[in-house]
Amino acid sequence: MATALAAVGCGGDDDDSSDTAGGAAGSEDVSGSLSVLGIWAGQEQESFQAVINSFTEAYPNVTVNYNSAGDNLPTVLQTAVQGGNPPDVAFIAQPGTIQGFVDDGAVQPIEFAREDVVANFGESVADIGTFNDQLYGILFKSANKSLGWYNTQVFEDAGVEPPTTFEELNAAADTIQASGVAPYSIGAADGWTLTDLFENIYLRTAGAEMYDQLANHEIPWTDPSVVTALEQMRVVIGDPEKIAGGTRGALQADFPRSVAQVFTDPPEAAMVFEGDFVAGNIANETPAEPGDFNVFTFPSVEGSPPVAVGAGDIAVLFNDTPAGQAFMSYLTTPEAAEAWASRGGFLTANQNVDPAVYPDDITRQIATGLAEAEEFRFDLSDLTPPEFGGTAGQGLWAILQDYVRNSGNPQATAQQIEQAAVRAD
Repeated sequence: MATALAAVGCGGDDDDSSDTAGGAAGSEDVSGSLSVLGIWAGQEQESFQAVINSFTEAYPNVTVNYNSAGDNLPTVLQTAVQGGNPPDVAFIAQPGTIQGFVDDGAVQPIEFAREDVVANFGESVADIGTFNDQLYGILFKSANKSLGWYNTQVFEDAGVEPPTTFEELNAAADTIQASGVAPYSIGAADGWTLTDLFENIYLRTAGAEMYDQLANHEIPWTDPSVVTALEQMRVVIGDPEKIAGGTRGALQADFPRSVAQVFTDPPEAAMVFEGDFVAGNIANETPAEPGDFNVFTFPSVEGSPPVAVGAGDIAVLFNDTPAGQAFMSYLTTPEAAEAWASRGGFLTANQNVDPAVYPDDITRQIATGLAEAEEFRFDLSDLTPPEFGGTAGQGLWAILQDYVRNSGNPQATAQQIEQAAVRAD
């Protein structure tokens, strides 16, 4: 942490007198040095260095120095800002942290990049980086949490296809159960897996506008739209016979266990809902080989359009210099994303990235679904106070775990959530 803190403020001395927003690609009119702070280390740092190298090929007179703070990034960054020595650019995964820096006047607006963000990512991604009605952030590296991972042999044995609608999902679950395998693996020991499931259902049943209002607590959690989503969620978590290990098994299974149950031999369940990072668990913690698993987009509910719930790393600018503006503008381009995407371990919501650059079919499928989503929304629980949406044993996590135990009264559950949200406001 000390090393990262000492290094984050090393850039920012731009010796170019130009006041342009970065110039054209390959421009030699922009010069100086930039310090960049992120969480990426090891292989991810090497991949991000490929992005930096791609940028400096276009801007040969700019030097970029990257430092990794790992999971300590919020603390390192806050200390650097308070000490008057912030990096020029930082990648932050928590919108609430960015909002705090915006309110304190620590980060700089990047309206110069709005047109490029909208052109490449769409309005919904631009909205993720917008705070107090100004653009401050660019969602560079994304996560797609709107996925169902399934055991291909179980699906084949049961004679079912990956579902595209909730009705098809329910029918497939009945057929799989009849074949002798539990349809669902639920990692309810980790409350965040339940918030992800709820958020996907809510975005599809209530729509993006209501999702935003709920995230900001502009409508109460007792709103009928919340009850409707909880009723739909009950279809997945409410029948113990359709869950690996039943209700008790779900509440004892953490996220890694929920993945392993689908891809063990013999399988204990047919599918698990979670993000693109499931691929790493399959590769590192199960005997599954390529071909043993596949993925489908979270099903549409009552004709809902293609949407995605996700997360990711948002680039923000602390020091407004021509070099900083050029780097931020470059992050909006397909070329910047492709420099990492071609190496694997990367997703982007950039709609103009060539899917062919992704190294395998499953990643290509996931990334295409993310890019083609009509609406992209950041993980709702990450947008709420941590004591409500992000803490084990309390708030939304604990209440949804109780809902797994007893899903008989969604109205009462909605009331409990609202009470917890009010206490956290």
